[in-house]
Amino acid sequence: MQAWQSPQLMQRATQMGPGAHARAQMLVDLIAEAASQPEANRLKSINTHFNRQVLFTDDRQAWGVVDYWASPLETLAKGRGDCEDYAIGKYFSLLAAGVPGVKMRLVYVRAEVSGSLQAHMVLAYYPEPEAEPLILDNLITDIRPASRRPDLTPVFSFNAEGLWQGVGPATAGDPTTRLSRWRDVLSKARAEGWW
Repeated sequence: MQAWQSPQLMQRATQMGPGAHARAQMLVDLIAEAASQPEANRLKSINTHFNRQVLFTDDRQAWGVVDYWASPLETLAKGRGDCEDYAIGKYFSLLAAGVPGVKMRLVYVRAEVSGSLQAHMVLAYYPEPEAEPLILDNLITDIRPASRRPDLTPVFSFNAEGLWQGVGPATAGDPTTRLSRWRDVLSKARAEGWW
């Protein structure tokens, strides 16, 4: 995996308009600042940034389709996104800030919201390989250990390296083969300079 290319990202952001450029510059500055901090501080600053800067919007309203996984720059350009967009933006921003990809997984969950279950995505951070993950979410904005999120039931998890049933250690295959939307996001993120 190649290193993050912020000049490439800013060039793409400029092409997307002044709003995208300004939001991208704010994030680039935050990533640069966060990169010199302990990982716990990186998690907090990136999580807070996306939760404050992105307005939750259903894909139908934001993109005109039922389900769309935006790249981080697409989310910044719109200033809107749904749960996948928050998780994806946080994942790539933390990679850019130096958090190893093996410590993070995007987790598709069933979330209990107001007494009913709904599909949802969060970012899980594993401080150590077998450690309890910390959950970065847009529904509950403080970072909590998974044990303090009984409202979430994991279905599958993935990152650029693998795909897992639930959040367990046994791999379930190549995420780019099984998840076409993830494959598309990786391609867009590569073109934007995220990796």
